[in-house]
Amino acid sequence: MTDLLGPAEIRELAARLGIAPTKRLGQNFVHDPNTVRRIVSAAALDPDDVVVEVGPGLGSLTLGLLPVSRHVHAVEIDPVLAGALADTAGHPGNLTVHRADALRVTAAELDPVPTALVANLPYNVAVPVVLTLLAELPTLRHGLVMVQKEVADRLVAGPGSKVYGVPSVKLAWYASARTAGRVPPSVFWPVPNVDSGLVAFTRREPPAAPRERVFAVVDAAFAQRRKTLRAALAGWAGGADRAGAMLEAAGVDPGARGESLTVDQFAAIALAAPVPSRAAE
Repeated sequence: MTDLLGPAEIRELAARLGIAPTKRLGQNFVHDPNTVRRIVSAAALDPDDVVVEVGPGLGSLTLGLLPVSRHVHAVEIDPVLAGALADTAGHPGNLTVHRADALRVTAAELDPVPTALVANLPYNVAVPVVLTLLAELPTLRHGLVMVQKEVADRLVAGPGSKVYGVPSVKLAWYASARTAGRVPPSVFWPVPNVDSGLVAFTRREPPAAPRERVFAVVDAAFAQRRKTLRAALAGWAGGADRAGAMLEAAGVDPGARGESLTVDQFAAIALAAPVPSRAAE
């Protein structure tokens, strides 16, 4: 096994590649081997797991994942970093590097099929990457992602929480999620000005309703989160009266707010709508 990268190795490798971390790509490289070990342990990977890692960067986490999984698909948008990763890892047979945007990766590109997502995600695209990959890769059974602490709190929040919102509900559609720990800024280079959080998730059976239609209801409910559902969904449903009738048919109080509903209740609302609105098509 290749040794994990420490601060000196990270800076030497970056200098050799001419890499200066960019805020545009959300690049903050982990340089603490103990943090890598902690992430790998928390991911609870099976030896048969095939991992998707998004944004491997200089390879800190990749080196920790390779010995404990059957295969690692490393998806890296930066061409210099993507080109150097296999060499850093010692060209192992169980690593495939994809020079690609994770928001555009398709299941057909990943062979063997992935079963787990483990990644230190760039802060600026963390939520769309998680939701996009769960939608595109139905074989993903579980995962662990490191994101900005504020984002982690939103992803795992339940109904009634002040930070419960669109990311919380949409992740709950695909998976059950939980907090798996906090990560301090000091383990990154450059040092971010916020803490990070680990979010673990396990795939669940989604509600029996069209996903696009349910997500349209969720978006409408939280676009005006201070309003009652009857008012917030009026535009989507074709009027407040129609929204109220639809909510009552779904067994949901029209005077409630979106922040109090579970994903299953949002699904019930979507199913109660007699005709899909344009927003849900």
